[in-house]
Amino acid sequence: MKKIDINCDMGESFGAYTLGMDREVIKYISSANIACGYHAGDPQVMNKTVRLARENGVAAGAHPGYPDLAGFGRRNMDCAPAEVRDFVIYQVAALNGFCGLHGIKMQHVKPHGNLYNMSVGNEALSRAIAEAIAAVDSDLIWVVLGGAQSSLAKKIAAETGIRVAFEAFPDRTYDPDGKLTSRKLPGAVIEDPKRSVEQALRMAVDGEIVAVDGSRLQMEIHTLCLHGDNPSAVQHTRAIRQALEAEGIGVRSLNLAF
Repeated sequence: MKKIDINCDMGESFGAYTLGMDREVIKYISSANIACGYHAGDPQVMNKTVRLARENGVAAGAHPGYPDLAGFGRRNMDCAPAEVRDFVIYQVAALNGFCGLHGIKMQHVKPHGNLYNMSVGNEALSRAIAEAIAAVDSDLIWVVLGGAQSSLAKKIAAETGIRVAFEAFPDRTYDPDGKLTSRKLPGAVIEDPKRSVEQALRMAVDGEIVAVDGSRLQMEIHTLCLHGDNPSAVQHTRAIRQALEAEGIGVRSLNLAF
């Protein structure tokens, strides 16, 4: 059976503020990327989200970002690679503590927002992230954007002794260079569940995306990401999981699918 992971960004509430539909979305995913307090989340939310993942049999991973609560980690920050390495170590280690508390092993690390986007094709920044992951636990899987500069990520992962998994986004549009279309542009986030299902099947079955200009890009894909803050998040995740399983594709966490 062909297998693929479905992941979702979670634990992005903060204090008295609730963001996302974690308790509903988690029923349909296999891996959760849990915010670590820099772009979103806080210790209480991290604790609750790790517990929620354990209770639902979903693999837990760290979702470290820039220290940018006000901008939700979606603003560029001019940080040296050494700073980025320490930011990531701090956040991954914090979530790892909560995983230990609940008796589960953390599975992966997926950078958030502009830390994620800025690292694509940036060797110094990517290396800083990979080295940080290896410093905490070399068994962790580094999740990066599929297609765009994937060969560089493979090279860095091999040199740092970690595994790398490639990700695609059924609920986002792509530029012709294989990078995600800027959220500042209208239509960058796909809100129609039917469109996201079509794109998810193309990604999982054919390893292909269709960019905004109509060009077709082939890429290696291990996991599909759905955004928990999308207004249609529950509909998207439920419909995509059902469509994948109807095609005979098993939804499994990265440790089982990759």
